[in-house]
Amino acid sequence: MSEKYLEYKEILQKRLTPKRYNHSLCVADEAVRLARKYGGDCEKAYLAGLLHDITKNASQEEHLHIFSEFDIMLNDIEKSAEKLWHAISGAAYLEHILKVDDEEIITAVRYHTTARENMTHLEKILYLADFTSRDRDYDDVDIMRQKVEISMEAALCYALSYTINDLVSREKPLHIDTVKAYNQIALEGEN
Repeated sequence: MSEKYLEYKEILQKRLTPKRYNHSLCVADEAVRLARKYGGDCEKAYLAGLLHDITKNASQEEHLHIFSEFDIMLNDIEKSAEKLWHAISGAAYLEHILKVDDEEIITAVRYHTTARENMTHLEKILYLADFTSRDRDYDDVDIMRQKVEISMEAALCYALSYTINDLVSREKPLHIDTVKAYNQIALEGEN
């Protein structure tokens, strides 16, 4: 294991709860598995999976400080959904504090909660790995894991539908990136 990975793991152990740290390790492993299965870069997948939740346990003050320091403007949906903040602040943390200079890894972390239209291969891998890692136990996780074995597109369509249905059932707003990602996948499925 590279010395850099050990350094990142030490940082994560200080920043995350034990449960969230374990989740990060599980997502990193699942991202590598999906990269092997679907032809991705295993090292980038591992690093994106490992670091994707680096600011998940940060305080509201830390998130706001990161947004302010790096001139990040949240839209109205993002302002109202603190659950999304860690993806936005996490990407900035990687780029500006950890000095990760791989744009693909940074954007994979940035969009691992909302997805987006025209996702990169790595973004899809991380998004799905976060849904299907071995520590996940939500209601449809078995169906989600079956879908990810069939195809990335089937899994993405199911994951996005699941997210949208969950948010609508709880009368929560939908992030436009999620809607655009779903529409693109659905339209591609019709062709």
